[in-house]
Order: sequence, then C-alpha cells, then structure tokens
Amino acid sequence: MEFFEIVGGNRLKGPIEIGGAKNSALPIMAASILVEGETILRNVPDLADVRQMQTLLSKLGVKTFRDDSGAMHLRVEDEMNTHAEYELVSKMRASVCVMGPLVAKRRRAQVSMPGGCAIGDRPIDLHLRGLEALGVEWELVNGDVVQRAKKLTGTDIFLGGPFGSSVTATANVMMAATLAQGRTVIESAACEPELTDLANFLNACGAQITGHGTPQIVIEGVAKLHGCEHRVIADRIEAGTFMIAAAITNGDLELQGARIEHMHAVVDRLRRVGVLIERAEKGVTVSTSRRLEPVQVTTQPYPGFPTDLQAQMMALLSLADGNSMITEKIFPDRFLHVGELNRMGALLRKEGPTVIIEGVKRLIGAPVMASDLRASAALIIAGLVAKGTTRVHRAYHIDRGYERIEEKLAKVGANIRRVSE
Repeated sequence: MEFFEIVGGNRLKGPIEIGGAKNSALPIMAASILVEGETILRNVPDLADVRQMQTLLSKLGVKTFRDDSGAMHLRVEDEMNTHAEYELVSKMRASVCVMGPLVAKRRRAQVSMPGGCAIGDRPIDLHLRGLEALGVEWELVNGDVVQRAKKLTGTDIFLGGPFGSSVTATANVMMAATLAQGRTVIESAACEPELTDLANFLNACGAQITGHGTPQIVIEGVAKLHGCEHRVIADRIEAGTFMIAAAITNGDLELQGARIEHMHAVVDRLRRVGVLIERAEKGVTVSTSRRLEPVQVTTQPYPGFPTDLQAQMMALLSLADGNSMITEKIFPDRFLHVGELNRMGALLRKEGPTVIIEGVKRLIGAPVMASDLRASAALIIAGLVAKGTTRVHRAYHIDRGYERIEEKLAKVGANIRRVSE
C-alpha cells in the first residue's frame, strides 16, 4: 500500500502539462472493438484505469501496445470471446463501455455489472433501454448482463433519466448505432466534450454521426468501420483540479493544453471565488492575489459544474471568508470526503444532498483516508495548504485518474512524495 505525504504551505508556480482525458480515452479504446484494421490513439494517459481497459480488451481479442512515442495501437485479432468477466469489470465502471461495441459487432455481449468508485448507485438501465430499442435482447444471468441481437435497426431513442443524461449510456448507444441499419436519433443525449471526442473518432473511422455535443445526436448506420489515427482531448477534470490547487495555495500556474471552452461552469465559479483565469497561448493561466469569496455550487450535467470537481471545490471553499454551499445533483451520496476534510479542521455539515461549508482560517495536516478518485484529489489539495504534514492513504485511488500527480505538483513547488507503507 502507498500513501502521499504532503508538507503544506508552499505556493505553486510554473507550467503543468495537462494529460489526455481518461473519460475520452476509455470509451474510444472500447470502440476499437467495432473497427476493422488498426487504431492509433495519441495523448492517451498512462493510468490504472487505462491499463485495466487494455487488459479487458486483450481478453476480448484486441491487441494493444504503446510505441516509442507513447501512442497506443489497437487491433482486433480474435472476435470469439464476448464475455467481460467480473474480475475485470468490477474494478472499473467504464468497462461497461464494451457492451455496445460487442453486441453491435459480434452480436453478443456478456458483461458483468460494473464496479468503480464508492460514490452511490449508478444503474445501467439507460444502457439496456437504449440498446433494447436498437433490437438487442437481454437477460441477467449470475450477475452478468447477457445480450444478443440478430441485427440492429436504427430508431428514435430517449435517454433522459432522473439525474439527466447518462454519458456512458449515450456512448454505448451511439457506438452500437454506428453499425445499425438505418438512422438512429438519440434524444436527451449527454453533451460532454468526451462524447464529442468519441464521435469525432468514430467519424474518422467512417461513421456518420452529427449533432454530437447537443442533446440530439443523429447516426446513419454504416456497414463497417476502418482504422484511423486520433488524438484524445485534454482532461478538463485534471485541469480543473490544478486550477483549484493554484487557487488554494495562492499560486500561479500555466496549465498547458487545457481548454477553457470545456470548463465554463468551473471557470465561472472560480472567478466568483476570486481566482484569476485567462486564456494563454499554450492553454490557461491561473492565479489569485485576493481573499477567497464564498459561493454556492450545484453539480449538474454538462455544461454545468461537474460532479468530478465537487470534492476539490469543497476543499477550496473550506478556506473561503464566509459560508458556502455545495449541492450534489448527480450522485447525492458522493460525500465520503466530508469527514476526512473535517479531520483537517474544515467545518462542513451535510444536510441531505447539500454540504454547508463554514470557512476557516487554516487547515491542519492529519492522516486521512481516500474513499474514491476525486476525494483523493481533494485531500491532496487540502494537504498542499494545511499546516504541518498530511498523509493521504490509499494512493491507488488517485492513480485511476491522474498520471503521476505527485511529480507534476512537485515540479511546481509542492512538498509531496509517494511513500510505500
């Protein structure tokens, strides 16, 4: 087991290269199941989840490797296996993204119910409903969803749910529909930049998708897809995390590769807090020279404030001059970090899906336990400014979504190191 040891108090200053978006790379890798020929992906981050997806794809007959430049090559070599087993899927929720490609290309998919972070229930009923509309029959067998289809036929599909559109459900249906007969129209589709990136990849492979990035996506089915070369977009969640790290340390960072057009809601809230954010030639600059103002934040589907930055924002607002509120509309139970931040001297009170944050003058270093990927980032951010030493245990959580985060932070002045227990 490993943990991060952080001595707080250092101001962050300098450039940080933002890596490729995990939430783009994983479904694009899954989409390689649909492709005849070789796929070459650039800017794929070297993360635990990416390596897990490589392992899953290898079990499904897709050969993957990285060349000397870091580009990832993928090619289907065997289409016999259609079973994404529990041992692999239980470790990473994004494994469910193989469901649509498998049933579209191989006419059968057996996928274990997905796992991932402990942030509340995330059912896959929208995935099943959307694929069923295309002609897929399914049943639950020993904890696996077993799907079969003689053919897929395009149709109109509504993917709205109680908490808005599902990103992975939209991805699964869109991928499957590329090989369906006729036209598919997805209404109430998710609009995240990562879905646009997936659609751009599929179009480069010969798909005919329009409307991606809007609530209505139209897919004209094609007979087959061919290989292509594609560059994954920058990770807006990593960029937002480092924006908040700059703000909490009164730092001055240049986030190279970050795309401000993917982060308008985050930028709006941070500017109201008092953070200075500007476009730059290579990305985005972030600094602050004023006190932190309290704000209200509500997580919403894109283009609203992302749930994946809720915990990090809570760490920042713990030091604001006044009372703030964060309401979680996507995963109402995603508050396991509240108790750990309180151990560091924050004054947080949970009331249903809302946390009331009473700003304090300082945080105090303490041993804390990460419960999930984004909670890990929040605790590291708090440790950067806390007085004394903070130890963030369960480092493996952070490795699922941030590539060498301790190295990137150390290069811009943080006193942080990874320690083996």
